[in-house]
Amino acid sequence: MPLRLYRGDLLLIAALLLPLAIAGPRLGWPPGEAAALLGWVGRVSGILGLAMLLVTAALSIRLPGLDRWFGGLDRLWWLHRLLGFAAFVLIMLHVLALGLVRVPAGVDVAVLTLFPPLSQLALWSGWLAWLAMVIFLAPTFQFFGRLDYQRWKRLHLLSAAALLLALGHALPLAGETWPWWLLGALGAGAIVWRKLLSPSLARHPYWVESVAPLARGVVEIALRPEGRALAYRPGQFVYLTPLDESLSAGRGEEHPYTIASAPHDLLLRVGIKDLGDASHALQTVSVGSRAMLEGPYGDFFAADYPQRDALWLGGGIGITPFVSAARGMAAADEGRGVQLFYLANGPDRAYYLEELTRCAGEVERFTVTAHFYRELGPLAESFLRHHCPDYAHREIYLCGPPGMIGHLRDLLDAQGVPAARIHCEVFDFL
Repeated sequence: MPLRLYRGDLLLIAALLLPLAIAGPRLGWPPGEAAALLGWVGRVSGILGLAMLLVTAALSIRLPGLDRWFGGLDRLWWLHRLLGFAAFVLIMLHVLALGLVRVPAGVDVAVLTLFPPLSQLALWSGWLAWLAMVIFLAPTFQFFGRLDYQRWKRLHLLSAAALLLALGHALPLAGETWPWWLLGALGAGAIVWRKLLSPSLARHPYWVESVAPLARGVVEIALRPEGRALAYRPGQFVYLTPLDESLSAGRGEEHPYTIASAPHDLLLRVGIKDLGDASHALQTVSVGSRAMLEGPYGDFFAADYPQRDALWLGGGIGITPFVSAARGMAAADEGRGVQLFYLANGPDRAYYLEELTRCAGEVERFTVTAHFYRELGPLAESFLRHHCPDYAHREIYLCGPPGMIGHLRDLLDAQGVPAARIHCEVFDFL
C-alpha cells in the first residue's frame, strides 16, 4: 500500500493522540530510572492501544463518500486492519510492562498485579477485552489460512464485545474520561450503524432486469431501480445483496461488485465472475427478483489529470471500471487521449472486447489494444511500447487480479514510471 497522506489521515492521527495529549500532564516525560520507565511505557502503550482499538471500530462505519477521505475503501480497510493489529500489540505491551515493573518486589506481587481479586472488576474487564481480541484477531489476520467471508463478518461481533469491555477497564481508571467517552461513542456508533441501521437505511432497492452471459462463468446483471437511482461515477463499486429465494448461496449476503454501466444508463450493470459460492449462485439469479444496493464506494478515476493522456491496463473482471468509463465516453466524447490494453488469457476470455472496440470506433481519441496471454505470455515492455510509444508519460490506471497488478507494477517501475502516476485497484477481497 503506497504511503501517501490523505485528509482523513489527519483526523485519524488527531483522534489517536487525543487521549494521550489529555493524559500527558499526569504521565510526564519518560523517567530515567528503569523501573519507572517501564511503568511509563506500560501506561502509554495502554492509552495508545485502547485509542487504536476504538478508532479501528469507528473506521468500520463505511459511509459512501467517506472512504475517499482515506484514499478509497480498500485503503480504509487496510488502515482498519493495521490499526487493529497495532492495538493488539500495544495492549500486550501494556500488560507485559505493568507486570514486569512489579517483578523486583517479587513474582507473587507481579502475578497479583496482573491477576487481582475478582472484586477488581475494571482489571478483569481488561482481561476479558484482551481475550475477545485474541479470539477475534487470530482468524481475522489469517493465522489459520484464508477466512470464509461470512465467518469473517460474524467474528466482527466479537470486536464490539472487546470495545465495550475495554471501556469498562479504562473508564474507572482514567483521570480524564471524556476522550474515552468520545472515542467510545464513535466506535460504538459505527458498529450500531453497520450492524443494525445501515441494512434498512443505507440500502437501495433494485430489481434484476436481465442476466446476460458474457463468457463461461461470467455474467452481466442489469438492475432497475425501484425508486431513486444511485448516482455514481465510473470506477466506483457497490455492495449487492440479492434477495432471490431460489439462490443456492449468497441470499441476503452483501458482496462488492464494480459498476460496469455508464452513469447516464437507466440501468445499473455489474459484471460478476464465478469466484465463490455467492458469485457462482448469481450466475443464474432470477430475472424479476429483488436486490439491495449500498454505495457507491471508491473512486478509481479520482486522480484525473486532463493535461496528460491516460493509459488503462485491465484484465479479468477488473476490466469493468474501464467498461463503465468507455460507455460514458461513447455518450460524451472525451477531450484527452485514452488507450486501453485489454489483458486476457485469450479471445474467449475478453468478454467485453467487442463492445469496447465499438466504443473506440465512436470516440475519436479512444483506442483499444488486446493482449492475449496464451499467445504472447505476460505483457512485455516491447509490446507496450510498440502500441503506445508514449506510455511512460501518461497517467496510468491498473485494475485486475493481484498477480497481474504485481507484474505491471514491476514492469512500469523498471521503466522509471513515477509511482505517483500509477493508480491501482486490485480486484480482490474487500
